[in-house]
Amino acid sequence: MKKRLLNFVSVILLLAFSTQSVFAAQPKLSYIRDAEIEHTLRSYASPLFNAAGLNADDVSIHLINNKIINAFVAGGQRMFFFTGLLERVESPAQLKGVIAHETGHIAGSHLARTQEALANATTKSIIGYLLGAAAVIAGGGKGGVAIVGGANAIAAKSFLKYSREQESAADQASLRYLERTGTSGRGMLEFLRILEQQEQISYGKVDPYWRSHPINHERIAALQKQVEQSPYRDIPDSPEEIRALKLIQAKLAGFTDDFDDVLKKFPVSDTSEYARYARAIAYFRYPDIENGLKEINSLLQQNPANPYFHELKGQMLYENGDVIGALPSLETATQILPYEPLILTLYGTALVSTNRVEDLKKAIEVLRTSVAYDPNNSSSWYQLAIAYNRLGDTANTALATAERFLLLGNLAKAKFHAQRAQELMKAGSPGSLRAEDIISLANRKISEKNN
Repeated sequence: MKKRLLNFVSVILLLAFSTQSVFAAQPKLSYIRDAEIEHTLRSYASPLFNAAGLNADDVSIHLINNKIINAFVAGGQRMFFFTGLLERVESPAQLKGVIAHETGHIAGSHLARTQEALANATTKSIIGYLLGAAAVIAGGGKGGVAIVGGANAIAAKSFLKYSREQESAADQASLRYLERTGTSGRGMLEFLRILEQQEQISYGKVDPYWRSHPINHERIAALQKQVEQSPYRDIPDSPEEIRALKLIQAKLAGFTDDFDDVLKKFPVSDTSEYARYARAIAYFRYPDIENGLKEINSLLQQNPANPYFHELKGQMLYENGDVIGALPSLETATQILPYEPLILTLYGTALVSTNRVEDLKKAIEVLRTSVAYDPNNSSSWYQLAIAYNRLGDTANTALATAERFLLLGNLAKAKFHAQRAQELMKAGSPGSLRAEDIISLANRKISEKNN
């Protein structure tokens, strides 16, 4: 049977790279979004950001779908996590240790020169650099170098490379942040040992220049001494944090592993919450909607207040053609999490799909809430434009379309649709003023490109 393409619950696939011949045998990279995973990461990260003196809302978190174990910061206060790292950590404390370490790089202004160069780079550009680095890390050799060369080799090598001095500084900073949040540093030590083992297995003869986080025994020994002196060294992870991590790891397995591998890892005999979650997603992708719904319904019966379970059920039904049947589950998810933009966008998309006037009006309300909390999701603006268009609102259709093209970097089309919106809207109205802003932004970016 044809397997379903990767499609996370409430995920908008923002970017997928086809590497063609030079990268055909290497891991592909894609930028993905998922409400549950992002929420879990931020629940671990925000206290650490605050402990570092950062504004937690200013630090963005990004997910890269790839089995490589890595995390890095780039382009200002942007933190990237490979899904391979999220799957490999064995405890929340280990993941917090990674987050604290990367926070140390941000707070320490490491790689300042390349950060300045990448500050205004798009996430697409940054992941473009990663293509080549991933090829080299995976043993791609010349192919990887060729890809990086096409994406500015110097910048790519620089921002992926931390010096041992910077790593040590980030280690020391991370211990302070963990201490301030009452978190044990033992998880960080445990994960460093995992990285050390992984480095020996994966890197082999690869040029150490490409190793983004150099590991050595002295570094681990120094950390261990300090960790053991901490009054928080024996503080365990909370049951809630452990459960959250296991759920996102089950989700990742269900969405990224082969169907047979999921059933081997989570056999039908395993009736745990995590196993049923992974199997529900795997059946959904297979596709075996009957068994998928059976698993998710069992989870909802046990935990009817989990918004992500309702979200998954809604997506299952929606993507299998039962749009009307999907609406109650998605509506429930938004009632539990009324300000989660990814879930709102999925609900809005389903409402638009019914093509009923009352649903289109509701979709506009839902999608406008979504873009109010996350204005940088082009898919939300696209669905909003469709809803306005079907209701005959030409002016707002043009404005939503202009917002979408601005995000996509198509400046000429953004300017065109903004001018169209401005022509149709009352002068001085909020919509007209926003259209003027888009025109000005597009003109400035076009001028920057030409100079």
